Amino acid sequence: MAERRRARGGGGAARRAERTSVSFETAKFIERNIPMFEVLNDEALEIIEYNADTILEEVGVNFVNNPAALARWKEAGADVVGERVRIPRGLARELCKTAPSRITQHARNPERTVEIGGNTLVCAPVYGPPFVRDVDGGRRYATMDDFQKFVKLGYMSKWLHHSGGTVCEPTDVPVNKRHLDMLLAHMTLSDKPYMGSVTEPSRAQDSVEMSKILFGDEFVDNNTVMTSLTNINSPMTFDDVMMGALEVYAANNQACIVSPFIVGGAMAPVSVAGTLTQVLAEVMAGIAYSQLVRKGAPVIFGTFVTSIDMNSGAPTFGTPEATHILSGAGQLARRMGLPYRSGGGLCGSKLPDAQAAYESSNTLNAALLGGVNFMLHSCGWLEGGLVSSFEKFVMDADQLGILHHLAKGVQVDENAQAMDAIREVGPGGHYLGCAHTQANFKSAFWRTDLMDYKPFETWQDEGARDTQTLAAQRVQTMLATYQKPEIDPAIEEALNAYVAKKKESMPDSFV
Repeated sequence: MAERRRARGGGGAARRAERTSVSFETAKFIERNIPMFEVLNDEALEIIEYNADTILEEVGVNFVNNPAALARWKEAGADVVGERVRIPRGLARELCKTAPSRITQHARNPERTVEIGGNTLVCAPVYGPPFVRDVDGGRRYATMDDFQKFVKLGYMSKWLHHSGGTVCEPTDVPVNKRHLDMLLAHMTLSDKPYMGSVTEPSRAQDSVEMSKILFGDEFVDNNTVMTSLTNINSPMTFDDVMMGALEVYAANNQACIVSPFIVGGAMAPVSVAGTLTQVLAEVMAGIAYSQLVRKGAPVIFGTFVTSIDMNSGAPTFGTPEATHILSGAGQLARRMGLPYRSGGGLCGSKLPDAQAAYESSNTLNAALLGGVNFMLHSCGWLEGGLVSSFEKFVMDADQLGILHHLAKGVQVDENAQAMDAIREVGPGGHYLGCAHTQANFKSAFWRTDLMDYKPFETWQDEGARDTQTLAAQRVQTMLATYQKPEIDPAIEEALNAYVAKKKESMPDSFV
């Protein structure tokens, strides 16, 4: 509609409208043109891989309350005693070989389809917090209205490629029904890729059925339209809820992130090498199981590891140990030829302050250099993952633009060499008015949409606003100017009908 209105207007009016309108442009997913940081040498990698196989063979992993999984493993050649599965050396790695090295996740707007694997980096927002925070309401339980606002902000954020999943947990909707409203929001308020529900296998199936309404049965049968986060209960325990969801998604050709959830020193050894060994063992077992469900099912090698504050027991973020683990796990994933998930704007701070910025930037940069392909929690994470912050969401989303520009690397073509500019300006001149600057200034430097670089006097006259204040104003502006992406009315009606029918079929439950 906005495009048609501009086309009918006069030239001057159209130009003024273009200058003041909010852009819904989304940058393409990142493709790295820079080297990746490798913290482990070949000997270290081989030791970790050998020890991970030893863990699977000698210690084993538990598949809890899941007789079907135990039967699959036994048929595949594992030693199954009770719920403990011991996997012969090399078997898990061999099973993992049928998983694809690159995943195309389709969006309902084909221009927003993403590639996950190889040199790519796809950024998705915060996932899972029960609380939200903003400057007006402070810290409070999240609602569906909050959830919908985050989806809108994600849709409008240029550097964010993915709508995500549970960007906050809407506690005002029954537990057994909220996944329906969350999926509906992702499908209708945004046209970026999204994640499916994993809180119960039937909810994963709802995600598949709703996706078939949105994309069509045949398209979903033959293509990946969802990612999902299936966490391992570290150490080395696979529960029936997460694995039940994985079984649904794998059977339906939808991507699962198989990810240990580790607080180092509590759920894994305190050493980097020991933690990486456990991570690899857990991931190999989970991915191998997905291939037992359906050979060739798309999966992502996941790692979420924090260290621990030994005084308080609280998780810590942005630490050097976490960076070492992130980078090392990336190397292990690449050696297996699998897409890799880790990273994010992680922090332990209670506010979007300097601590939050330092810790988040440490992890964001580590994710870029460590070879992450799918970065959950790219923006909005606060207080160790308990809070989704509106202000931090737009602060982080703005900073993701830096990752895009870093990933481009350094150009050395004729234009980048700038020899004509150097000749034109000569000794003692300046480059502001030269032809090369005039031709390149619009695209030469990354520019923030949020930070303040004005002179002190101007900044003071405008209210001496700090970054959180600027972010709060940007949130308001973005939500006020949000325009819903077009969707076929018949499809939206069918989605609403599915949600209504499912809700009516069961009583409310808040547990």
